[in-house]
Amino acid sequence: MGIKRYKPTTNGRRLGTVSDFSELTTSTPERSLLLPLKKTGGRNSEGKITVRHRGGGNKRKYRIIDFKRNKYDIPAKVASIEYDPNRSANIALLHYVDGEKRYILAPAGLTVGNHILSGERVDPQIGNCMPLKNIHLGIEIHNIELRPGEGGKIVKSAGSVARVLAKEDNYVQIVLPSGEIRKIFHECRATVGQVGNTDHMGNRLGKAGRNRWKGRRPHVRGTAMNPVAHPMGGGEGRSHGGRHPCSPTGVLSKGGKTRKRKAVSNKFIIRRRKSRRNKG
Repeated sequence: MGIKRYKPTTNGRRLGTVSDFSELTTSTPERSLLLPLKKTGGRNSEGKITVRHRGGGNKRKYRIIDFKRNKYDIPAKVASIEYDPNRSANIALLHYVDGEKRYILAPAGLTVGNHILSGERVDPQIGNCMPLKNIHLGIEIHNIELRPGEGGKIVKSAGSVARVLAKEDNYVQIVLPSGEIRKIFHECRATVGQVGNTDHMGNRLGKAGRNRWKGRRPHVRGTAMNPVAHPMGGGEGRSHGGRHPCSPTGVLSKGGKTRKRKAVSNKFIIRRRKSRRNKG
């Protein structure tokens, strides 16, 4: 999809851009694949805020997405390409020959009328799903499983793509969008192609209101607060906090390790993801 710009009739219009949605073929979702979606406002079951800056936003219905692609050797026809308010990627509605309907992530280049298949040995064409052991080297993939049969867990956002790098014993080496090289068990499945809506990251919000539509409330700096509300608040005049940046509860926000120790997961990482500092 392309990016659409409006005439600068207001300040928000002047700076903001939107997708032109030229790939979408319908605006009405499949009712049998919808579920109600309740908002939490960032609160847990006790009513306490555990995630700040959440609340409001437009109402949504959840689309049930088939991340497992477990209808093996049953052909499906692409009926429509649709918008999904719950993710950056578009989704495609499949009509299987046995009458079942399912949503999948829409790969770039997939169009209405295409036929796709999921199985052990299928052609490596866009939208087909198969085990990593049967995917040729250099093929672009997305929606990759980390454990067989668990469903796709990584490379699912708009424009994301991974690539098969090498095969060794029972593992396949994958280059992830972050630059990380990771070994994944060869029985895990993946979908061929790049996730669609590749221009998504080129959009600019243009105004704070568009963030509010998504349920994102304003984020206030700790140094702008009173000392009763934040450890970095208070002081005469403008201050720099006087300490390392932290959360309202005092948890350090920069430099601290947030990834839990996962020995089982770490041993499969061949090369760590590229640092933002090294990306220029």
